[in-house]
Amino acid sequence: MPKRYWLMKVEPSAYTIEDLARDGTTGWEGVRNYQARNFLRDAIQVGDGVLFYASNADPSGVVGLAEVVRAGYPDPLQFRRGHDYFDPKAAPDRPIWYSVDLAFAERFPTMVPLADLKASPKLQTMMVIKRGARLSVQPVTAVEFREVCRMGRCAGS
Repeated sequence: MPKRYWLMKVEPSAYTIEDLARDGTTGWEGVRNYQARNFLRDAIQVGDGVLFYASNADPSGVVGLAEVVRAGYPDPLQFRRGHDYFDPKAAPDRPIWYSVDLAFAERFPTMVPLADLKASPKLQTMMVIKRGARLSVQPVTAVEFREVCRMGRCAGS
């Protein structure tokens, strides 16, 4: 299967690229949108590239890269009574929500803010810049991934 690319959003108050660099790997848990869940469950594979996006930040934008190191598996938080992500309709033999594991790959010298993504002619079809595209997990083309990487690596020069 060809390598795919994704943009994954997280609020810095919950988890940061620095946290991922420190931890090395993390489970991408707590996604509670069916379309994003389907990407996690059915499409994301080991080796896929991830744009790590700081959401609800000032400004919001891509801060670095991660790589998928474990494909979709049942999100363990859906079974944990009392947890914010507990789902009483889920059961181990009938999971509803899925996670993937990510490994730290790179922190950009500076963030690539949403405004810069919107201004780039090469990124005009990127889902994250479209109005109302609020998915926390979204597909990115190889061209978009490479362009954001170029912007992130060149930002400080």
